[in-house]
Amino acid sequence: MSSRTSSPTSVLALRLAGPLQSWGASSRFTRRTTESAPTKSGVIGLLAAAAGIERGEDARLAALATLRFGVRIDQPGTRIRDFHTAHHGITGKSMPLSERFYLADAVFVAAVEGDRTLLAELYAALQAPVYPPFLGRRSCPPAERVELGLHESTCLEDVLENLPWQASGWYRRRHRGQAPDRLTVLREKAADETGATDVLRDQPLSFSAAHRRHALRTVVTAHVPLPPNPKIGALQHDPFEAVPEVPEDESA
Repeated sequence: MSSRTSSPTSVLALRLAGPLQSWGASSRFTRRTTESAPTKSGVIGLLAAAAGIERGEDARLAALATLRFGVRIDQPGTRIRDFHTAHHGITGKSMPLSERFYLADAVFVAAVEGDRTLLAELYAALQAPVYPPFLGRRSCPPAERVELGLHESTCLEDVLENLPWQASGWYRRRHRGQAPDRLTVLREKAADETGATDVLRDQPLSFSAAHRRHALRTVVTAHVPLPPNPKIGALQHDPFEAVPEVPEDESA
């Protein structure tokens, strides 16, 4: 997959899995959408929260934003829609009805590439976070610990190609004999890379509550073979492993 000739760097890998995720690159009025995969802004926000970086600390955020980002879609999940309303605690007045979209039962491998010292600090922060991580929104906690490890003397492309398939046990059983032969990877373009790219406005510049700002970044869509001997990480807990599957014709 990788054709890079630059010196190897370090890569921090994450497993992003939970009942619900929502990675919005844009929101308009009462409609809040989600991308089909984690955004760089969302993942950098997760890392910043773990490290205790406050919303107005743009200088500290800038160091994280320089990390090169990529994500592998191991289990696409299902897009669902929810209607949300609220009432003012004092007046009791109803707030406007909002339409929110989520990804249900999705699993992703996200990775950031860059300076080893910074990544080691972030890896340690994930193991004892200042603020708890969430998958795009505070209402979307991860199902388990997110860190997959710090990989040294390697690059983003190689980690996303070689890490074991992280799909849930029930998903793999359901697709037994019909597992995909390749996985989709969305990653930032390398400095020495040429070829077709897309753009997404999710490069974080500021998480300030008063004025959040994002810039455009380039995105390359690639595919990698399904990793051999796919195994779920030792930290995974699947509460549905003990529940037998019901045949579709008996589920009604």
